Amino acid sequence: MIRLAFAVPCVLLLLLPFPATAQNVNDLFAQWLRSDLWPAARSRGISAETFNAAFDGVSPNLKLPDLVMPGESAPRATRQHQAEFRAPAAYFDHIGGVVSGGRRLAKEHSGTLSAIEKRYGVPRGIVVAVWGRESGFGNADIPHDAFAVLGTKAFLATRKEMFREEVLAALEMVEKRGVAPRMMRSSWAGALGQPQFLPSSYLKYAVDFDGDGRADIWNSVPDTLASIANYLAIHGWQQGRDWGFEVMVPQNVSCALEGPDRGRRIADWAALGVTRVGGKAFPDHELRGEGYLMMPAGRRGPAFIVTPNFYRLKDYNESDLYALFVGHAGDRIMYGDIRFAAGWQPIDGVSRAQIAAMQRALERQGHDVGGADGLAGFKTRRSIGAWQEKNGRPATCFPDGDLARQLR
Repeated sequence: MIRLAFAVPCVLLLLLPFPATAQNVNDLFAQWLRSDLWPAARSRGISAETFNAAFDGVSPNLKLPDLVMPGESAPRATRQHQAEFRAPAAYFDHIGGVVSGGRRLAKEHSGTLSAIEKRYGVPRGIVVAVWGRESGFGNADIPHDAFAVLGTKAFLATRKEMFREEVLAALEMVEKRGVAPRMMRSSWAGALGQPQFLPSSYLKYAVDFDGDGRADIWNSVPDTLASIANYLAIHGWQQGRDWGFEVMVPQNVSCALEGPDRGRRIADWAALGVTRVGGKAFPDHELRGEGYLMMPAGRRGPAFIVTPNFYRLKDYNESDLYALFVGHAGDRIMYGDIRFAAGWQPIDGVSRAQIAAMQRALERQGHDVGGADGLAGFKTRRSIGAWQEKNGRPATCFPDGDLARQLR
């Protein structure tokens, strides 16, 4: 442990003329704690007692991804390699466990969920689905010491400044909220407890709902569920609106109309011929509200008209598939065994590197793909569709091997 009373400020040299070893990284980490992080923490009202307790026995966890070792200029590929792009269907392979567990727990905690719905306006199915997706209803292994993860990432990660703010927020949790440092178990990314909040989110959104005076997102189910609902409510969940509806999109409606910046009234989508699956009508109260086309696999999978609440789920996790998983699981938890009406069509193998090459080719032609990151987000999907339409091809709005060979 670094005892600050005896610390001597020193200069941290990050660029070493020799390969980094565990020992010299440990030494540099200790220097960084003393000369850099501690002054920042002290300026925020963190006591030496709290700082010492938080980092007692903590050393860098060099097994974490996205670390740039001293003397190196980029993360080691073995730590961050994720070459294959997964078809969207794979994301839903394990939804059954969330649904079945969610139904049982929604009944078990019905009284608590009723009170949460009344206070925050977020449907219980959504809250329970987030709980299940994030931590398996509190059963998932959360293996890491939060200060080891956050300290390592603030010192070595590619996004040092972000994690610096998070480790300082974690220290505030100890100093001002009375959270015991060793109770703070986290994921490899520093997300805490059953809702998987980063420390800054804990400070903003975690609530004490069981009345014991502490917002305990590790052990208290009421605090966990209320904190999830509070997060969504503060981000703008619209009470009384659904998250979205599976739809049929006729061929004369372009899949390139997808995206949160191309919304129109749901009544106007219906006037274009977009219909709910199964012959259902859109609810009357939704027709005047804005809706957005969302096609996570382009023409090769289910299509949806989503509401602003879909994007509140994306505030929790920016993935389209995450938000769709939570919305769909929430429906199945509350309303029965509803399945997607449209199937996910097989998609031939394409790597993230190939998708990134396609994105760069589309950017050179003036398309906004949202960045060449190898992920087929909505901007990439609709750019593919626009390119296909311009070149006289059937618009699928999704990458495949043939497109990868043509667009590079």
